[in-house]
Amino acid sequence: MRITCVGAGIGLVLGAVGLSSPAAAVASDPAGDSGVHISTRRAAPGSTVRVSTTACGSETYGKGESEAGGQFHLLPGDREGVLTGEFQVPSGTEPGAYTVTLKCPPRIKVTGTYLVGTGNPSGAVDAGFGAGDDRGAQLALGAALLAGAAAGGAIRMRRRPAGART
Repeated sequence: MRITCVGAGIGLVLGAVGLSSPAAAVASDPAGDSGVHISTRRAAPGSTVRVSTTACGSETYGKGESEAGGQFHLLPGDREGVLTGEFQVPSGTEPGAYTVTLKCPPRIKVTGTYLVGTGNPSGAVDAGFGAGDDRGAQLALGAALLAGAAAGGAIRMRRRPAGART
């Protein structure tokens, strides 16, 4: 019985930690794995976008073309079998989705998509738990929850008979 309670408590804690941590997974291409990686999926006008691909295999050169940024070259990257290139999004680019097309010899052609926005956001996001820059309420709530858990554990250990403690 005790192992079941401890296991349930550990499961609840791990579940809470897992749900509170941000997701860090980023797909290389929403339509499927085409071997294209765009480092800035959401670009702002005037920013630099880096593109890399493994679709070219052992080739040492490729060409790329962006609907917004024009043509660019793909050259060997830091890792073997990876070609990288970069282009700059022009200042007057309208917000929207744009396609990058990469071509490698003999007849390899892959595409990827990135978004151009109006610029980088500034300020905090209001997600429903107070202002985004107000950490006082969050810290107070977290401290209260931790103190309650510690007090509950101390009371439970205190109320057990001395022979049951191991």
